[in-house]
Order: sequence, then structure tokens, then C-alpha cells
Amino acid sequence: MKLYQVKPGSRVRLKHAAAGDHRFCEDKEEGKKKTEKLLKRLDGLQEKLYAEGKRALLIVLQGMDTAGKDGTIRHVMSGVNPQSCQVTSFKVPTVEEQAHDFLWRVHAKTPPRGFIGIFNRSHYEDVLVTRVHGLIDDEEAVRRFKEIRHFEKLLSAQGTTILKFFLHISKDEQRARLQERADDPAKRWKLSPSDLAERKNWKKYQKAYEDALSATSTAHAPWHVVPADHKWYGHWVIADVIVQALENMRLVVPKPDPAIHFKKLRIS
Repeated sequence: MKLYQVKPGSRVRLKHAAAGDHRFCEDKEEGKKKTEKLLKRLDGLQEKLYAEGKRALLIVLQGMDTAGKDGTIRHVMSGVNPQSCQVTSFKVPTVEEQAHDFLWRVHAKTPPRGFIGIFNRSHYEDVLVTRVHGLIDDEEAVRRFKEIRHFEKLLSAQGTTILKFFLHISKDEQRARLQERADDPAKRWKLSPSDLAERKNWKKYQKAYEDALSATSTAHAPWHVVPADHKWYGHWVIADVIVQALENMRLVVPKPDPAIHFKKLRIS
């Protein structure tokens, strides 16, 4: 999946990244089959991560409204044991959170050793939404990029593998998904006035994302620009990257307690 990874120091141009790309899967059926195979491997790898208890995995999901962050969590993490997996969604900062630096609330939600942590939106909201709406200027954004790099380097040094995914959808696909919500009575609850208002800032958000991805994709915390117009393809790409990262950890299950003689053990 190196094709979708943002090379450190490179400049991201989202208009050059095809949101509808599915070159490595012919169709939805093939994509779903590949994903299912990966999820079976993921289940065993998560158990090893938890058993070893020395390292953690942090998955960051970012994207425009309707990009599929919730669906990704439901599908890609469907086979994961919730005992050692935690999902955090970052909303508008509370009064207490606003009284601290922008990373204060984030550090407390990073996964402990042995766990997989998923950020559904993340600390990157503070260099995206705030910038688009003029709450911070370009100088402050650059300063925050630097602080984010330092923060993620600290997590990495302490044993946390970081994978960051930008779910890249086209403006036309977002329109179709918003319209689907509006047309389906069962999905209308998902549609809010802010979704429609934020769509008007599409170009500003694309620019803010390009700057953030370019400034913060590092060797220890890489960004992946995931084609997400086809949800099934995005799920496969993300699942593949996660499984490869866990396998690259070379996780080791602890040896059994030597005080227990397992060959002679007969539990009554």
C-alpha cells in the first residue's frame, strides 16, 4: 500500500489523488473477500498484541463529512475484541479542554500498551476546522504542526505504532451521500445543518488537509490518502495497512508460567 502513503517531506495535492481509484480490486465482491481474509488475520494479531502487552496501535481516521469514518470502524474492526480496543470521537472542546493546550485532551485518550486505539476525528481537527473558520492563522497552524510531530514522535518512542488515514472522497460523491441521507427517512437523523454549511467550505478544507498531511506525515506516523468513493475499497486498503503494521511488529506471546507443569496438569 506504499502507493497511498504520503512520503515524508512531499507535498500532497488531493486533486491528483483519484478518490474513485480501485486499481487493486476489480469489483466490490473481490474487495469484500480480500477484506474478510484480512480481518481473520487481524483477530489473531490483536490477541498477540494484547498478550504481549508491551506495545500499542493508534489508528487515526480523518475525512470530510460522509467520508465513511464510522463505516470503516464498523467494517474493518468488526472482528476485533472490544476488551482491548477503544474508540474515541473528539467533539467540540469543552470549557475545561479549552483551558488547556490543544493536545491535552488527546494524550489521555491514547491507547495503553496491549491495546488498539481508534480516533474518529482527532487532534487534527485543531489544525483543520479551526483554520477553515479563522480561529487560528497560518503561523499558529505551522506551530501546531510542529507540536503534533513532537507529540506523535513521543508516542512512537514509547511503543505506539501510529497509522493515519485520510478517507478521500470526491465532492460529487459527498453530494450523493448527503442526498441519500436526505431521501431516506431512516437516515435523516444523520444529516445536520452543519453538514450542509461545511460543504460550502470544500475548497478551504481541501487546502487545510493538504497542508496538514504534507506537514505531519513522518516515518513513524505516516499518512495514507485512501480512495474512499468506493467504501468497500477503502475498507480493504485500511485493513491491509493495519494487518501489515501489526505483522511487522513481530509480536511475541509471553511464555507460560514455569511454576505450572502443564503436561501433568489435570484441572478438576
